[in-house]
Amino acid sequence: MIDFSRFEPAKELELKEEIKKVGNIQSFKKGELLIREGQYLKVLPIVLKGSIRVFQTNEEREILLYYVLPQETCIMSLAACLFNNESPSFAITEEDTDVLFIPSSFIPIWQKKYTSWNNFILKAYRNRYDELLDSFNNVVFKKIDQRVITYLNEYASNHNTNKVPLSHQALAYELGTTRVVISRILKNFETNGKVILHRGYVELKK
Repeated sequence: MIDFSRFEPAKELELKEEIKKVGNIQSFKKGELLIREGQYLKVLPIVLKGSIRVFQTNEEREILLYYVLPQETCIMSLAACLFNNESPSFAITEEDTDVLFIPSSFIPIWQKKYTSWNNFILKAYRNRYDELLDSFNNVVFKKIDQRVITYLNEYASNHNTNKVPLSHQALAYELGTTRVVISRILKNFETNGKVILHRGYVELKK
């Protein structure tokens, strides 16, 4: 049985019932592409379990925008739904992920009808705005080696592990730089006793 109650921000009983009627929950394996750049969206994705990586590409390079975690949605998708625009980004699952899809036509209607839904939408915009501003500040004001160690530490903290399962190329994509730069920085970190390099992952020294 599909459990729509996993969408916790919905507080009103009537809203919960409407979600049951029009919503659709789908499960995806790790690494599945959910949204392509240039795609028109008719549904809003909301993560119930797992996570989604949202990124853009330019001249064969990737830049991470943000992650969508449980009980969150993607503001790029939200904007595309509301204004009938093409998606400006890609979205791919980072792990096995359950997604609740809401038809785009209900987004503005529910904003007027239900306080909890309106709060969910406004919070999504505010949180992503703060994240993107933080990312912008990191790119502009922090040296690349500082950004690398910050990323590694934040990943370790968020996933409760000292092993970051990313190749040098994948880490370069996350930070919008090149593999050569990442390899040089990580080798420096290893020499200074900050990390231990393995094939396919980086181990942070405790």
